Amino acid sequence: MLNPSHTNRLAQEKSPYLLQHAHNPVDWYPWGEEAFAKARAENKPIFLSIGYSTCHWCHVMERESFENDAIAELLNRDFVPVKVDREERPDIDRIYMAFVQATTGSGGWPMSVFLTPALQPFFGGTYFPPDSRYGRPGFPQLLEYLARKWNTERSKITEAGSQTIGELQQLAAAESGETKDVDLDRTFAYFQRVFDSKLGGFGRAPKFPRPVVHNFLLRYFAATGNQEAVEMVTKTLTEMSKGGINDQVGGGFHRYSVDERWFVSHFEKMLYDQAQLASSFIEAYQITGDAAHADAARSIFEYVARDLTHPKGGFYSAEDADSVVDDEPGAAHKGEGAFYIWRDSELRELLGEAAGEFRLTYGVRANGNVDDDPHNEFTGKNILYLSRAIENPAAMAAARAILLKAREGRTRPHLDDKVLTSWNGLMISAFAQGARVLGDPHLLKIVTRAAHFVLRHLYQPAEGRLRRRFRDGESAINGFLDDYAFFIQGLLDLFEASHDTYYFQVAVQLAGSMIELFEDKERGGFYSTSGDDPNLVMRMKDDYDGAEPSGNSYAIQVLLKLAHLTGRGDFRIAAERALRAFSGKLADQGPALPQMLSAWIASQQSPRQIVLVGTEHDPAMEAMLKSIAQHFLPFSTTLAIHSEAARTTLSVYMPALAAMVAVDGKTTAYVCENFACQLPVTEVEALAKLLH
Repeated sequence: MLNPSHTNRLAQEKSPYLLQHAHNPVDWYPWGEEAFAKARAENKPIFLSIGYSTCHWCHVMERESFENDAIAELLNRDFVPVKVDREERPDIDRIYMAFVQATTGSGGWPMSVFLTPALQPFFGGTYFPPDSRYGRPGFPQLLEYLARKWNTERSKITEAGSQTIGELQQLAAAESGETKDVDLDRTFAYFQRVFDSKLGGFGRAPKFPRPVVHNFLLRYFAATGNQEAVEMVTKTLTEMSKGGINDQVGGGFHRYSVDERWFVSHFEKMLYDQAQLASSFIEAYQITGDAAHADAARSIFEYVARDLTHPKGGFYSAEDADSVVDDEPGAAHKGEGAFYIWRDSELRELLGEAAGEFRLTYGVRANGNVDDDPHNEFTGKNILYLSRAIENPAAMAAARAILLKAREGRTRPHLDDKVLTSWNGLMISAFAQGARVLGDPHLLKIVTRAAHFVLRHLYQPAEGRLRRRFRDGESAINGFLDDYAFFIQGLLDLFEASHDTYYFQVAVQLAGSMIELFEDKERGGFYSTSGDDPNLVMRMKDDYDGAEPSGNSYAIQVLLKLAHLTGRGDFRIAAERALRAFSGKLADQGPALPQMLSAWIASQQSPRQIVLVGTEHDPAMEAMLKSIAQHFLPFSTTLAIHSEAARTTLSVYMPALAAMVAVDGKTTAYVCENFACQLPVTEVEALAKLLH
């Protein structure tokens, strides 16, 4: 329980994560000079705790340790405690995560790192229990041990910390190694090897969605025609859709599955998962025509629009896994997934006659359907999953609507309501793709509002700069590489969906700023941060495509696309220089960089533009756009010139557009590749042949 008698400096912050700790007895400081000056003046080490507001084990460590008066006394006496929200400050997180991974062999959150007053790390880990268990030392014992070591071996610790930073800097510099040839088949063979052909996904439990792998495989298919690449993606998406990882009632996907069959989830919901998975489903639908993939994307969009959208349009960050267990009288404790799970008796009462078919369809059992439940969180309850094909779609849709309404009466999980530019960029991309491919004007309206939210609150047009976070009326923190790269991609996708040249112009401006702020002009590639925080001990280049794609991967792909569309040599040179810088890793560690491999594939293709010239809302124009959207064309860009103003604007970047006119007054399509155009066509069927 929070103790209102304790209030620390975090109460003045905007981050939901920092505010969760504002009433701990720990004398927390936010990252900043006040904390560092105290550490220097008192010659104390810093305890740096990094996490995020929907992190389960962060909550556990807070309850066990940071709300404990005795442990807080140790922290306050011997250390300067500093809290960081990793989602607001990924630059800080990456530096110290690299240290923790290098010294312990693994990482995660909460991250617990001890620093010298010069911010050099000397000891680190993740979760520490309040007493010795799980093979980990008890947190109080660790604090006392490190305080004693600091007082008796300070010079040795300081020297080791300095040496560690030097080693991390050398490791970071090694990213730009020798140029090597990239072998796509080798990476494909790896994913082929670890693919679960029965249940989908790559590797064993726990299974995490990793849509960057889907992106690589589908572009590998587009470049090679290898159908197996598509089958691996569609099998994975299908099995995920059926599982408990998919919120069968309210839409949206949970963070990961603890088992191999996508059944028992860690119930946290992250915006970046929704965005990337929606894009995967849309692309799978384009390739296969399977309506189930389109429906899965729509379900994600409905969830995000309903539960993760700011009243003025931006997208919130996440919902927690833990929520209050409402059906236990007087209970105030939280349980994993409590908001999402059901007692059989509850379902029977709510659904009446429809309960029988619903129970069979969604795997419901009288005494609960979770057999492996080590923490007894699901006792007597059911996680809904598709145990068989839906035989009566209308009836099941009606039943889900009843359950959704009933669920709204429960205590919702904590909502992290900060708006991040980078994650909004990913979600804007997904909504824009959905609007275009599904032909849904409602999705276009949602994505337009979201883009304008970011442009209004987080974009500084005079300087061509982005801010990272908006919350509670405040925009803060200078944007990082992923903010620029992801939002530029979102703008380009929205440009293709709406044909509004304003988004293209902003994308071009931000791409120039991105190069200026982040590019390593000597070795190539992009730093994650612009280096404007003097307290960062080093700058890093992020290249790992994990749950989120790396900023470098997206920076390369948007610069390649913009280079083709604008002819700007600085965009092309920066992208090619980055690919050379990372070519060693692309060759040797391809499975770690699948999104960057997707960008590399794009760099090897002949860029293609599909230009439609006509008038807005002309049925022929709409028919051609619909035909184009039905094709999976990852290396093409569609430009719809439906006014002289649009032609004038785009001709500044693409002079050839000035000569493209509507033939005989009809909507006309020009398909151009390798700086040469096919003969113009005015019929949808003729255009479809050219696209093939």
